[in-house]
Amino acid sequence: MVDTLQHWGVLIPLIITFLTPIGIYLARHNINVREGVSFLGGILTFASVLALVPGVLEGEVYDYTLLVLMEGIKIRISVDGLSLIFALVASFLWIFATSYNIGYMRSLKEHAQTRYYICFAVAIFGAVGVAFSGNLFTLYLFYEVITFCTCPLVAHHEDDEAYLGMRKYVIYLLGASKLFLFPALILTYFMVGHLDFNMTDISTGIFPEDANTTVVTIIYILFIAGIAKAALIPFHNWLPSAMVAPTPVSGLLHAVAVVKAGVFCISRVILSIFGLDTMDALYLGIPTAYLAAFTIVTASVIAMTKDDLKARLAYSTVSQLSYVIIGIAMINTLSIAGGTMHIAHHAFSKITLFFAAGAIYVATKQKKISNLGGIGRRMPWTFGAFSLAALSMIGVPPVSGFISKWYLLLGSLETGHLVLLGALLASTLLNAYYFGEIIYRAFFGAPAPGVDLNKYSEAPLFMVVPIVAAAVISVLLGIFPETFYQFSQILSR
Repeated sequence: MVDTLQHWGVLIPLIITFLTPIGIYLARHNINVREGVSFLGGILTFASVLALVPGVLEGEVYDYTLLVLMEGIKIRISVDGLSLIFALVASFLWIFATSYNIGYMRSLKEHAQTRYYICFAVAIFGAVGVAFSGNLFTLYLFYEVITFCTCPLVAHHEDDEAYLGMRKYVIYLLGASKLFLFPALILTYFMVGHLDFNMTDISTGIFPEDANTTVVTIIYILFIAGIAKAALIPFHNWLPSAMVAPTPVSGLLHAVAVVKAGVFCISRVILSIFGLDTMDALYLGIPTAYLAAFTIVTASVIAMTKDDLKARLAYSTVSQLSYVIIGIAMINTLSIAGGTMHIAHHAFSKITLFFAAGAIYVATKQKKISNLGGIGRRMPWTFGAFSLAALSMIGVPPVSGFISKWYLLLGSLETGHLVLLGALLASTLLNAYYFGEIIYRAFFGAPAPGVDLNKYSEAPLFMVVPIVAAAVISVLLGIFPETFYQFSQILSR
């Protein structure tokens, strides 16, 4: 049984993440203090989110209405098991990202570092806000906060390529949210009379039983199209284009805030707006799962063709995000567990991969996979961590990706749709190919022409330590899968 508890304590993580960018700005003239503020913000945010875990595991849904704008429309903060999966990951990885940012930004002597740290912190504020949203209106506000504050990060290098990437980023994300997501909110409000999530029972949504099924189906399609941050094909192209950003930003986009906000929002809409019964009755789940399966395989095939390391990782992200969506869309207990767990498991593995890519660039200035021959022998810690994270992406035990993929495979068998099972298995083989090529080349390949391996060594410790730590956590999450599995089980009570 799930109970709703009114508690102002759910505001604490949001207050901390709101104040941290202000503190960073005030400390802008002392870089050590500025970065210390970012560390402190991450630690306090994670601690305050962690404090909510015991109550949620006991069956509580924490709730607090901050502001009522009009009947049925309010800023409402709520926390359940799904909220904690996203919020714990975002706040914890913020700590790692701060350490990595120091090594990366200082080593490359990047400009506008204060602006960079402020935007990074505001993105975490948006991510925690999305995780803790108690209704569609609140979620929409924080969803757009993430979009706007990450635009300067995408365009950080301030050259033609960066501005082109940012324009595509804005057109896709803002265009989709204004053309599809916002109308979906309006239609939902007029049909239901409010925008609040049903966070106590995922079997029943918020639409009345006598609602027009055609209109409800249209609303669902608008939601799926409007949440472009989930990078479902054909709304995916902004993600590879955003790779012009600095590598820590790529980690933020792919592992911590942006794309995780996308798949979280789709998960929340399916589970807390439509509910499993409506999804099943209107046959909305399986077509969504097929779209996710198509994205998984197609993006994996495209990834194989990319020689640029970040581009290959970007298309890998497009593919891996749809593991979450396919799990939720198959609407059975096993697949939902796999999908929700993959939000966290993918985050730790993917941030490891992008951090490793950044470390490679800082240490060697190499971006192309074809130029990585033998570099793994000079950077064993970085490439060792990369290899562990790649094994997680492939789904090799005992790394965490195996656990979530295992539940997804079991869930696909339960649906009886063998095409979905085939897509999951095919993507595993494709992942093994395009990650295996990188690992083999780095450790066993010959140096590329003109590359002198003797001048290369590991990146600064501020970068290497979080890379290795994130990779180790990926293994630990595979050995102790109950860490996030328990939150997925709360949703089914």
